[in-house]
Parts: sequence; structure tokens; C-alpha cells
Amino acid sequence: MPAQQRREQLLDATLELIAAQGYAGVSMEAVARAAKVSKPVVYDLFPNRGVLLRALLEREEARALEALAAVTPELPTAGADPDDLLVEGVAGFLRTVVANPTPWRLILIPAEGTPEVVREHVEQGRATLAAQLEQLVTWGVEARGGPAKLDVELAAQAILALGEQSARLVLTDPQRFDPDRVGRFVRGLLRAMDR
Repeated sequence: MPAQQRREQLLDATLELIAAQGYAGVSMEAVARAAKVSKPVVYDLFPNRGVLLRALLEREEARALEALAAVTPELPTAGADPDDLLVEGVAGFLRTVVANPTPWRLILIPAEGTPEVVREHVEQGRATLAAQLEQLVTWGVEARGGPAKLDVELAAQAILALGEQSARLVLTDPQRFDPDRVGRFVRGLLRAMDR
């Protein structure tokens, strides 16, 4: 098997182990067993558990950011409706979570024993997304003509928190909470702001 393909196989096996057993279940031996290879094969590509976990984190982070980029535009074009953009952005994000739940569980519902490096990466991702949301909220307030004196930073943090908690609900109770229901709720919040 080519090295890149083997690398992906080992990262997939690691992700499955974490999803099933948490980070404590990840050892080089456990990864080898899960991938049905010998331990030296794992060590050839990843010299230790830390390097393996970092590689997995970087891969999953890149995938998550790619999925978020697809539903969170940089800055919208003139004439775009800010309310529609927010509703579709939240619902679109939740659809990406539903489509690929395992890595999102690791980000949004961290397992006990989550290594510090993973927590740091997640926090960096949150900070990046919050900054992007601040720009979008600033644009949205200007485009919709209010609400006046809105604390843009707190609004961005509230949207981020709403998105994360909604994603947790979608992951843990998908029968009650689905992307469309959350989208309707966000639309109702926006209408209430106009009163």
C-alpha cells in the first residue's frame, strides 16, 4: 500500500478508536490491531502517539474548516440578506455535522482524557471562527440597519455558542433536534430583534 494511503488508513483507525474508547484507547498497538497491520508499520509513519494524534487532529481540523468554509462566506455580496445568510449558515453547519458526526463529536463533545494539544487546537479554531463571525455580524447590522448599539463581539460569541450547542443537540438527540428546526428557531430570533 502506498505510504499516503497507509497513513490515511492509520488515521482512520485512530479516529475510530477515539470514537469508541476515547483517547485512552489509543496506543500504537491498538492502532495496529484496528488497521490490521503490524506495529512497525504504524511506527514507520508515526514515530510516537503524540505525532499520530497531531496528524489526526490536523487532518480533521482541515476537513472541518473546509466544511465550515462551504457554509460560512468571508463577506457577503451587496444585496445579500443578512438574516437568510445567518439562518442558512447555521443550518448548513448542522448539516455538515450530521453528514460526518464522528469528528464533530470529538470537537464538540470531547472525550474524557482529551490531550491538551487537541483542546488547544479546538480553542484556536473557535477563536478564528469567532473573528470571522464578528465581521459577518458587523456587515449584517449595517445591511439590515440594526439593531442599534449591538455588541458585535458578544453577538458573534452568542452565534458561535448557539451553533455549537445546536450541533451537540443534533448529535445526541437527532430525532428532536434537526438542522431545519434550529434554522426556524434562528429565523424566529431574528424576527424578534426587529420588534
